[in-house]
Amino acid sequence: MAVTDISQRLVDAIRSAYGRHPGYRAAHAKGTCCSGVFTGSPEARELSKAAVFSGAPVPATIRFSNGSGDPSRPDTALDGRGMAVKFHLAGAELDFVSLSQPVFFVRDLESFIEFTQVRGDRLAVEAWAAGHPEAVGALLHLATTPAAASYLDLSFHGLHAFALVDAAGERRWARYSWVPRQPGQPLTSEERKARNPDYLQQELFEHLAARPATYDLVYQLAGPEDPVDDPTLMWPDEREKVVAGHLDVQAVVEDQDGGCSRLVFDPMHLVDGIEPSADPILLARPGAYSISITERLGD
Repeated sequence: MAVTDISQRLVDAIRSAYGRHPGYRAAHAKGTCCSGVFTGSPEARELSKAAVFSGAPVPATIRFSNGSGDPSRPDTALDGRGMAVKFHLAGAELDFVSLSQPVFFVRDLESFIEFTQVRGDRLAVEAWAAGHPEAVGALLHLATTPAAASYLDLSFHGLHAFALVDAAGERRWARYSWVPRQPGQPLTSEERKARNPDYLQQELFEHLAARPATYDLVYQLAGPEDPVDDPTLMWPDEREKVVAGHLDVQAVVEDQDGGCSRLVFDPMHLVDGIEPSADPILLARPGAYSISITERLGD
């Protein structure tokens, strides 16, 4: 099957699950864009020749979002959260796309379409999961993790592995996470239910109006036997970790409509020094994003 066919099926499945909402993204429909600056570390420069790790400040646009494709779904609903970062490099485009869960639900595209089609029905999800044990980790994380009081309290995980290539051509497989330097306490169930439907968006405005928030970019380096093309499996926690830099999230972007909604955050937007794995979920994302933005801007 052609990539465009499977990409269209992916988008159609997401639209079917959440409904069609003109002008919004197929998934992660509700979110807020912020501006910030990333600074790479000396340790990162040893791992990768990518320009983002030069040590010079790199302007960035950061979008925090809810996982649902329904923009009217309240922030009080239990949901995965997203953090997408677009680094504004001279003559290059680099995006990091991450989720609040440390692993993904599926490792192949047909399973992703199946899961998307049933995810609104708890009993159907349970029946589907019985035949997809690889999904248990992600489902348990969503079901058992307390709601955050702020996007800025959460760690976000890239899920996919990428090869970091240094100046000598040496390659190391790695996964990245964004780790907040000052995370807050999660909400109790009662506190979450008492919050207003847009509390995550409002808290982001209030926090950044008062002070910036800082995230460390942490790479976990793969061992020789760790799978690099399966986003459902975590690597052992004892694997080496490297702090590759820090991101200062500074302010909410004023133009949320034109300046934010038109941006595409695609983890396959890469630069020299960072290479993709053969993960089929990763490789299918550009086609789905292309269809989604065409529909979004055409609505």
